[in-house]
Amino acid sequence: MARYVQTECPECDSSDAFTIYDDGAYCFSCNYSTNKINNNNDLVIESQTNMLDEINELNSFPITSRGISKTVVDHFGIKMAVNPDGSGGSHFYPYTNKYDGKVIAWKERKLPKDFIIHGNFTNIELFGQAASASGGKTLVITEGELDACAVAQAFLNRYNKIYPVVSIPSASGCKVLLEQRDWVQRFETVVLFFDNDEAGNAAMDKAAKIIGAGKVKIAKITEKDPCDQLIKHGPDSLIQAYWNAQTWSPAGIVTGEAIWEQYKERQATKSLPYPDCLKGLNDKLKGIRHGEITLFTSGTGSGKSTVVKEIILDLLHKTEDKIGLISLEESVGDTAEKFIDMVLKRGTRETVEPTEQERKAYLEVFGNENLILLDHQGSVGDSSLIDKIEYMALMGCKYLILDHITIAVSEGTEGLSGNEAVDKVMSDLLKIVKKHNVWLCLISHLRKAPGGGTSFEEGKLASIDDIKGSGSIKQISFDIVTFARNLVSEDPTERNTIRFRVLKSRFTGLTGSAGGAIYDPDTGRLTSTQTDFVSI
Repeated sequence: MARYVQTECPECDSSDAFTIYDDGAYCFSCNYSTNKINNNNDLVIESQTNMLDEINELNSFPITSRGISKTVVDHFGIKMAVNPDGSGGSHFYPYTNKYDGKVIAWKERKLPKDFIIHGNFTNIELFGQAASASGGKTLVITEGELDACAVAQAFLNRYNKIYPVVSIPSASGCKVLLEQRDWVQRFETVVLFFDNDEAGNAAMDKAAKIIGAGKVKIAKITEKDPCDQLIKHGPDSLIQAYWNAQTWSPAGIVTGEAIWEQYKERQATKSLPYPDCLKGLNDKLKGIRHGEITLFTSGTGSGKSTVVKEIILDLLHKTEDKIGLISLEESVGDTAEKFIDMVLKRGTRETVEPTEQERKAYLEVFGNENLILLDHQGSVGDSSLIDKIEYMALMGCKYLILDHITIAVSEGTEGLSGNEAVDKVMSDLLKIVKKHNVWLCLISHLRKAPGGGTSFEEGKLASIDDIKGSGSIKQISFDIVTFARNLVSEDPTERNTIRFRVLKSRFTGLTGSAGGAIYDPDTGRLTSTQTDFVSI
């Protein structure tokens, strides 16, 4: 069992902040620490001064495993202690006093990656600050001591000189950066080389806000951190990232080259056309695109599921990407039966036992496992549906269809209900779409038509205000398509004709009539048509 003793600190005289463990001790008041244990497993208390002097007497060597030369090691004043057999050991990174620039603390890295603080860590400068010029054209700031060494090594290799490079103590060490803001502000430009992960991005954003938008540039790397970048891609890759660093701006504010990059990304956006039976949608929407949400809405019995299945069957032939279908109103068996009927172009199933033809039709739709179904019916009262949809995206589904959003939130989610629940689900869905760069097709119901007028089931085409649910459905959706057919018409052609209208298209800006499609009850399929029926 590990020892845990709180006692008086030998450095600051705190009565209870000095905590002794099996392998050392640490003061939570003055940050003094030591790991010196004698043969009797008793703590050996040494003065801070003696300990710092002892570390200072250690030698320095190149860090060959990281591609860091002795010149860089000596530049930062790094000391090393290795085990008697030459394995393992520790690196000691010096931290200087913000008042006089003298070393007052060492950060020990016990290889591979355990850290111990020695000395007073409360009034420190940035790592490497004492070795850097006190102002100038450009300063590089990293998130770790070895990362600072990596950038310095790249400078040395390319320019035979080490330009100002410093590091914050850790991803959570921006307090020191805030205290040294006046010193940092002496440089015209500050380039941040932070870790390429979530914690690094958060620290980078915090650091940029401290320094100020007018000075900060962000260096982008392909590996986790500058040290890994140096090892795997060489010093020139860091130099390239340094010169290609982009101007930082607060979230939502885009300037300079970032605007051009977004323009190029938009122009490079690839679209897949809708199936031939929905030709009118292509004229208005210019196809299906990743990173967007398309909303289809209509009255009961207007053919929403048929339209969606036509899109899916078409996608299966046009792309090798996986497709995820979340149908909350029908079972997996029902879905499979409808797809098989559509492939065989039959309105209804006539046999009892599955035939060889049906097996071939099944394999055409599901055989390559590019169509994935969610086996769930009814509403979802918590975040499990969102989790399952994201799981589909992680499985490689680049096209997702949710039929339908109305039932998905009918019982609320995470304690929310009504419009608040819809807002939460739509926000979560948008995050998935952007994070995983997928196309999401949503099916939505309409509000009940006002009394006394023509119903949606009689062929009335909806307006954007007729969409059921909160305003977030309309706001977050990139494209909105409504369609209708007159279910009570005596004319069989009119009764089976679906008319489309685009209510919103963020990509093209084109709205209005989008042609139609005729449903053939004998085949269960749609064919494109230009409808002549007067809009109701």
